[in-house]
Amino acid sequence: MTDTHAHLDACDEPAAAIVERARAAGVDRIVTVGTGIESCRAALRIAEASDGVVVAALGIDPHQAGSPEAERLDELRDLLAHPLAVAVGETGLDNHHRFASPVEQRRLFAAQLELAEELGKPIVVHSRDAAPETATALDGFTQAVILHCFSSPALLSDALDRGYYVSFAGNVTYPKAEELREAAAAVPAERLLAETDSPYLAPQAVRGRRNEPANLVHTVAELARVRGDAPEALTARLDANAVAAFAL
Repeated sequence: MTDTHAHLDACDEPAAAIVERARAAGVDRIVTVGTGIESCRAALRIAEASDGVVVAALGIDPHQAGSPEAERLDELRDLLAHPLAVAVGETGLDNHHRFASPVEQRRLFAAQLELAEELGKPIVVHSRDAAPETATALDGFTQAVILHCFSSPALLSDALDRGYYVSFAGNVTYPKAEELREAAAAVPAERLLAETDSPYLAPQAVRGRRNEPANLVHTVAELARVRGDAPEALTARLDANAVAAFAL
């Protein structure tokens, strides 16, 4: 299995121990995600030490769009030249927390979309309470799009029409997440991804604990259930999708 979005640098334990448990659970590939320049550097160090299990997506998240971090795009470009850097992001728009203004968020998102186009890399998108604005920002973008931790049913129609990858995290297992389960059932098999967003959003079976990539098995099991797929077949499909999305 492939965990397409984890924040190993934000976990309490050393990454090596987390990776070892993931492999024991059948998760043999992890995309660890940087959310700022120092986080990106940490993500690359983790990937380098992982014996091929971990690769990195590198970006500056929307929460920092109003901070000096947003001015470090040249450093981000340099880090993205690393052979283990497979995507730009996470980046995007967040109208829920609004740690930065909408204008600042749109500016940073646009700059990272431009960088992804320049480098020919996929983009990992964070979108919360910002479906119309996200769709508008992505209009005309030509690289692969991964909608991480999908939680915006209003964005689903655009995602399906444009062939985006739609990634579901542990919140799809929560009792009140019926809309997310309906969305997961509607995504074409070739555009579906699964993630943990570790150390956040632990699946229902382990809710209340710090999340980690080993827990991906619970999310994949729920996706198989709501889609009516055989778990083994869905696991193989998800792996193939991750390879295609991130050019692994």
